[in-house]
Amino acid sequence: MKIKNANSTSCKKCLQISLSLEMMIRFAQLVNPNYDIYQRMGIKPGIPIPNDAAAERIVIDMIRDDLYVEFVEALIRIETEGYMARRYNLQGLNNVVAGIVAEGYSFDRVTGQFFENQQQRISPSWGRLHEGDIRKMAVLRLDIVGNSTLVRNNPQAKLKKTYDDIRNIVYKAAVSRIGRLWSWEGDGGLAVFLIGPIERNAVYAGMEILHELYFYNRLHNQLDGSINVRISTHIGQVQYSDSELERLKNDTVKQAMALEGMASPNTLSVSYNLYMAMDPVISNLFSSEKTGRGLKYRLYTIRTEK
Repeated sequence: MKIKNANSTSCKKCLQISLSLEMMIRFAQLVNPNYDIYQRMGIKPGIPIPNDAAAERIVIDMIRDDLYVEFVEALIRIETEGYMARRYNLQGLNNVVAGIVAEGYSFDRVTGQFFENQQQRISPSWGRLHEGDIRKMAVLRLDIVGNSTLVRNNPQAKLKKTYDDIRNIVYKAAVSRIGRLWSWEGDGGLAVFLIGPIERNAVYAGMEILHELYFYNRLHNQLDGSINVRISTHIGQVQYSDSELERLKNDTVKQAMALEGMASPNTLSVSYNLYMAMDPVISNLFSSEKTGRGLKYRLYTIRTEK
């Protein structure tokens, strides 16, 4: 992200008046373990560096290395939780946070993370992931059942509108929970969740999609034939890429696809780790535990009274 001068100045001032040189370096190394301020300044180790010069150098380097957001998040954790059993009062940190928010970001107090303000921009990276970054994410895979039959039996215009409607349902279910729609292939897609209670967010998004499609079929579907879907949710390490094709190669995504294949039409399959994060009131709506392809999972489907 591009940092305005006013914001970088407030961060420099915060470091300068709140921390010693040693602690500034140590906190910079929390986000870049190899950070060497002497190397960056081109001077020999041990030469005294004034606090104002050190603060300026560190902020410049964090911005150039595209680690500024992560660095400020580390400062927030240090002030709220302490570091090595010691409390730190970082004067002016609120101004630093306000500056990032002014740049188009939101701050999630539960996770202590910044992500792009969804009223201004929605990108696959949440405005913070870099090529090759590996994060724990929950993924949701959806496949439209019988796509070839629907294509064969319906006019192209009606089919396009219907599939656009389905994509919009999936998109809203994901984005309203700070998720992202990483892929849409016409007959299915992939949504991912990085911020907040990602396990519940993925499962609740899947349940919402099933419910929305239930009513869509009865009230709005103009096709010759119902829209049926299979949905799966899984969690694991995911490597981010700017390339949609590369994002789909993650093992966690492939396992979600395998789970989706084990579900019946209009059913949500939820892997073990996600299921265990559910509230009891919700978890009681799922089937008993099942096993397939080395994965434990449970199923959810809409129940209607007869």
